[in-house]
Amino acid sequence: MVLSQNEVHRYRDEGYLVVDEVFGPDEIEELRRACDDPRVQRDLASGGYQEKGVHLLEITAKHPAFRELAIDRRITERVAQLIGPDIQLQHSKLATKPPQIGAGEFRWHQDFAYFPHTNTDLVAVMVMLDDATPENGCMSVVRRSHRLGPLSHLIDGYFDSGCQEPAHWADSSRIVEVVPRAGGMSMHHCLTLHASPNNLSGRPRRGVVFQYRADDAFQLYSHLFADTGLQVRGERRGNVRFEAYTMRLPRRRDVDPNPATLYCQSGAEAHAAAPSR
Repeated sequence: MVLSQNEVHRYRDEGYLVVDEVFGPDEIEELRRACDDPRVQRDLASGGYQEKGVHLLEITAKHPAFRELAIDRRITERVAQLIGPDIQLQHSKLATKPPQIGAGEFRWHQDFAYFPHTNTDLVAVMVMLDDATPENGCMSVVRRSHRLGPLSHLIDGYFDSGCQEPAHWADSSRIVEVVPRAGGMSMHHCLTLHASPNNLSGRPRRGVVFQYRADDAFQLYSHLFADTGLQVRGERRGNVRFEAYTMRLPRRRDVDPNPATLYCQSGAEAHAAAPSR
């Protein structure tokens, strides 16, 4: 249920980690059945699942199996070794790549650009419901890219979903395919550059993603979700910790044209204010 010291060191050095055989076949089959729940399927269809693949956000609010997974100690105890004992959920999602060949590509990016916080103690965990393979569009990471700090995801001052500094993934020797098997999971730092290509397998590829944050990481900008601020381990202490870094806060056409208008909430405030969808 815990990471070895070698695994902790590897995460801190490389910016990512793969842990296989975390969940058993029966547990994974139960989660697959939850994915087939009518409400989940309806929301997937309305989000464009058939055409392009989607990240179905707020998955913990769609089915109780996913909320239980978010607080499962086999995940949270490992995350605690990386960011400390008091942990909140920043968001959750079902990351899908549909079986249509040629769908599901995601460009190189850092998660942190989507939701800047006062510090970078955020870890993304992806629990695989299907084996991740190069054929079905597994995630790739740039080793040690978390050491680069926040990179630009801006075009003319507006947020873009992809990183705008391609030199950082030009060296193919630094790119690693991340291939946990079904029942395993990947973990990566919020500054780790990552991407995934189209699904070429003709079969679906599903993973449940939880973005965890240290309790003292205060969100500076971007969306709040129904599960933002959910305490999954430890206590809500009301502290805010600042880390020295510099980045330009983006303007987002889908949020507010004024870059000075930010969502500055965390913890209970964020959870209470999160919109119901």
